[in-house]
Amino acid sequence: MSTLTIVLILVALVAVILAAGVVGRARVGTGSGTRLLKRRFGPEYDRTLERHGGDGESAHRDLRERVERYGRMRPLPLEPAIQEHYVAQWTMLQERFVDAPRQAVADAEELLTRIAAVRGFPDPDRREEQLAALSVHHPHHVEGLRAVRGAVHSGSVSTEELREALVHARALFEDLTAAGGPAGTDAGRPRSVSGRNRGHLLKPKGSGA
Repeated sequence: MSTLTIVLILVALVAVILAAGVVGRARVGTGSGTRLLKRRFGPEYDRTLERHGGDGESAHRDLRERVERYGRMRPLPLEPAIQEHYVAQWTMLQERFVDAPRQAVADAEELLTRIAAVRGFPDPDRREEQLAALSVHHPHHVEGLRAVRGAVHSGSVSTEELREALVHARALFEDLTAAGGPAGTDAGRPRSVSGRNRGHLLKPKGSGA
């Protein structure tokens, strides 16, 4: 075997090894990226994957574009008085659910989108953009806004489904009205809707509860 042949064989082996290394790094990178997206988005990752028909590449592109567009935004704080006002409004709409379930859920959708806009998210008339931004900062609870929106605009939703949508949306409401004041103050701590309003006030008349 000539020296030239040996050299050519060695060059070919090095090329194969280098190519294998590139492919391996790409695979590791993809797996790492998937884990990071799953950790960041939680249930929103699965919902996005489902929306893209199980196409992981498309779902990842969607989520990364959201992070690139909205990840650096810093939600504006709420003044304590405004925070208290929103909590009172949520309590009132829960009470109204007894007599007017659909209107209460519509009011919940309107209140959530208005608070989001006040916090610096896109305006309510830019629905998809607002949802996308919320999904980056509140991925575990953004589905609550979709729930009330879907319930309000559905022509065949039951009272129980309306109730479930409102209960589902409450977690996002509490996220949006939390940390409204300066760090280290009571106003800056998460505020929950009063416990007495969490159960029976969402039972419509005639429910037997």
